Amino acid sequence: MAFPDAVHLPFNGEIIKKRFTQRKPGELDETAAGFWVFLQGDALILADGALYRGDLPATFTMQGTPLLFGEWDGEPVRLMTVAPDQLLTPEFQAVPSADLPYGLMTLYGLARQILYWERMSRHCSKCGASMKRIRLTWGKRCTGCGHEHFPHIHPCVIVLIRRGEKFLLARKPEWPQGRYSLVAGFLDFGESLEECVDREVFEETGLKVANLRYVGSQNWPFPSQMMAGFVADYASGEITVDGDELEDAQWFSPDRMPDSLPPERSIARWIIDRFALGCGEPAAPPAPASALCEPGGLCGSAPL
Repeated sequence: MAFPDAVHLPFNGEIIKKRFTQRKPGELDETAAGFWVFLQGDALILADGALYRGDLPATFTMQGTPLLFGEWDGEPVRLMTVAPDQLLTPEFQAVPSADLPYGLMTLYGLARQILYWERMSRHCSKCGASMKRIRLTWGKRCTGCGHEHFPHIHPCVIVLIRRGEKFLLARKPEWPQGRYSLVAGFLDFGESLEECVDREVFEETGLKVANLRYVGSQNWPFPSQMMAGFVADYASGEITVDGDELEDAQWFSPDRMPDSLPPERSIARWIIDRFALGCGEPAAPPAPASALCEPGGLCGSAPL
């Protein structure tokens, strides 16, 4: 699948906006029937290849309480965590997130991100007291000191460095053998995104870059990042990996590639395909959302 623009990548809301509308807690009728997003570890539990619709299965051992977070095909959709040792009857399948159609993958990512916020916001980080929902928002208010907390989204940069026909790819020691990707890192205090790119590249590889250009972004719910993508030109320096974040970095070219690249669902792969292996500039205007998001297409009804 060639994504025409970064906004159409999985985990960004554009890919499911024809079928899904996010709602804040309290906006919908809590008693209405609808669909379920059952999370079991890194898997989404489906019923015969689609989201389960109906009453909560009596055989499921749930963790926590259901949380209504939007509408899917015009009906309420709830998320729930299923016990990791839950045995499934034949009509249910636990599908790893990486194997999901892109639409369901996106819905899974949103549910995962919301549940992460719910787990991390049970107690106030200021005084330790319990938290209570602020009506019609995802925010929480401390029952002790009254401090208000809202979901934490962590900005990150990710950058492709080009040197003529060559481009820099790096690998972390914990990645699968032979996997290389782009230099990336979290925004630090007092930094612009551009300053973060300069710092991360120099700290991890010893290189200086120039002509920095923003090319797109992707929500990355593992657990709650916003990846801002850039392309830059090599300016100076010799590769010197930091030995902490990275174990290797090399100049590659279309004729000399690593054994493995990031998965197609990631902005890292989108940048590599578009700006290292493609023409170097966007080749086509963004496709209409309807082309990616009709029932039976990428949003969740396609065969697994």
